[in-house]
Amino acid sequence: MNIKIGELAKRTECQAETIRYYEKEGLLPEPSRSSGNYRLYSEEHVERLRFIRHCRTLDMALEDVRALLKYRDTPEEDCGDVNALLDEHIHEVEVRVKELMQLKGHLTILREKCTSAKPTESCGILQALSDCSCHV
Repeated sequence: MNIKIGELAKRTECQAETIRYYEKEGLLPEPSRSSGNYRLYSEEHVERLRFIRHCRTLDMALEDVRALLKYRDTPEEDCGDVNALLDEHIHEVEVRVKELMQLKGHLTILREKCTSAKPTESCGILQALSDCSCHV
């Protein structure tokens, strides 16, 4: 099977410019070319791009995706490093969740500074943002 970039984009729900970027970054192998110099992709490209896209939906950095692809491309290797990579990503997500909860608390306290509609000159939210009195 040989498909052009537009068909690959459609089948993987990925923009053509993103596909080119992944090629440039070495995440996707370089495709063959038609006599008219169009990129021609195989089923391997479709499957690999779906893998990359799935990793990205899990908010994995490109370096982590690159590492996972390397592990996937060497199936005889032990997957301990894959586990460690995912454990690190889980930890990063936990840290971000904690930071987001702190942000929510900060915003909630800020929101409590103004409980009714009034002229902006007496808005507690704007006042607290100006004098930095809204820290958690």
